[in-house]
Amino acid sequence: MPEDLTTLLAQRVMRWGVAPERFLLGQRTWIPRWRFQPEERLEDAFRLLEEAAPQEYTMGRIGQGPFWVRVRIGGTTGEGRDQRKPRAITLAVARALKLQVDE
Repeated sequence: MPEDLTTLLAQRVMRWGVAPERFLLGQRTWIPRWRFQPEERLEDAFRLLEEAAPQEYTMGRIGQGPFWVRVRIGGTTGEGRDQRKPRAITLAVARALKLQVDE
């Protein structure tokens, strides 16, 4: 997943400012970019999902197949499917926000 998508999600969903090598959280606080990796870290993916405030979401996995996630945000449904749960969540949120996502 391109870093640009993570940056867009940080801006649009988390409402963070963007600076070289860091995200600006407000009130003179910041985190390095490597600390927010929703496509890799489950904690960050759930943080993104919570902040996106979907009207509903479902997720699951059948056997050892890929995780699937479906979210509805503002009346738009986004779906994500990947072997990694954090990436599936991030893809679903991005697609519900109509962001361009490369597989």
